[in-house]
Amino acid sequence: MTDSTKQQEEGQLTLDIFQADDHIVIQSTIAGVSRNDIDISITDDMVTIRGERKKDPQTKVANYFYEEVFYGPFSRSVILPEEVDSDEATASIKNGVLTIKLPKKLKTKKIAIE
Repeated sequence: MTDSTKQQEEGQLTLDIFQADDHIVIQSTIAGVSRNDIDISITDDMVTIRGERKKDPQTKVANYFYEEVFYGPFSRSVILPEEVDSDEATASIKNGVLTIKLPKKLKTKKIAIE
């Protein structure tokens, strides 16, 4: 089987998920991936992160002493512990760490008496 006919394995991201008073934060180490090669989809209760880490085409396989970094497509879907406002979500990458901030939906709403 040649490389072009082999089905490429898909890697899975490791995640940290924690909460603050008003939002949920997802962080993942994603070094070596261009922001243009990452796709983040958010619904009220689920986040999916997809992307691809690409090898430097000039480095030959025979030149490696160790090859432990995963290259190729990756994805991860996670069900959130509570609903979020996907319209207000933000994402950033700093020092190889992807951070997604998801504001929690308000559970109670105060209304004024007319």
